[in-house]
Amino acid sequence: MIKSLSLVKILRQCSIRSIRHFETSTQPPPFSSDPTSNPISQQLPLIVNRQLEYPHVRYPPLQAWLETLGQKRDEKLGIVDLHPSIWQTSPRLDILYENIEWQKTYKKIDWAYTPPHHEYPSMRGKPWPQKGTGRARHSSRYDPQWKGGYKVNGPKGPTSFFYVLPKEKRIEGLCTALTVKLHQNDVHFVDSFDLPTHQPTYLQELTEDRFWGPSILFIDDTDIMPHNMMFASAKTEGFTVMPVYGLNVYSILKHTTLVLTIRALNKIEKKLLHALNSYDTQKDQPAPPDEP
Repeated sequence: MIKSLSLVKILRQCSIRSIRHFETSTQPPPFSSDPTSNPISQQLPLIVNRQLEYPHVRYPPLQAWLETLGQKRDEKLGIVDLHPSIWQTSPRLDILYENIEWQKTYKKIDWAYTPPHHEYPSMRGKPWPQKGTGRARHSSRYDPQWKGGYKVNGPKGPTSFFYVLPKEKRIEGLCTALTVKLHQNDVHFVDSFDLPTHQPTYLQELTEDRFWGPSILFIDDTDIMPHNMMFASAKTEGFTVMPVYGLNVYSILKHTTLVLTIRALNKIEKKLLHALNSYDTQKDQPAPPDEP
């Protein structure tokens, strides 16, 4: 009986010690109000708030990572908001096809030209006399039934295939292309195109480490690019640098990855949102007030 009581006391003391050790080990460290002393707050990215014009009625803004080209390590600088009217539209493959065919066709010129019959020489000379030879009667060797003769209703070039795709389809094509690229994880946003060196190997290794694909389209808000970016991309096959005013559906789909700066993102969204929410033609505009 005495041995059983002592065993119960020993077990009770062991359980109390284990509970106290668990409480002290799981107690969180004291919170410090200084952000520099807290390593977790330094690692968390900041959210870049952007004032989105024309907010969507149903969908909230999308969010994407903000990266940097200043270092090879893939460090996230923050999170940017994207407008759903541009980056979350219903994909229309027919609109993409019409945009691509328009861009491939509107610069095409057919230079085929066949001279009419009066431009051929010796039209009055007969190949042989009218009678006495036993052959069929012909007026000239340049008649259309002869080899090397003129063509009836032949092409009269140059012929231009230029036409303008409606503005609504061009805007919808851009929104569809940007939406498809974003949801395929092929759109990346960076703070700027400032590189620490002009060597092409730095940009090549950076894109390989981040799996950005063999062909990359870099978009900035202006056509005056940084010096290092111009030299690094000019000597690398598959890298294209383009300003915002040159952005098109064909180039977006041609390249594997699309890299945009924050300034380019702001300008693209501003122009597309203005086009989506403005009166395009005179018939869509409200009628002028009646004169008194």
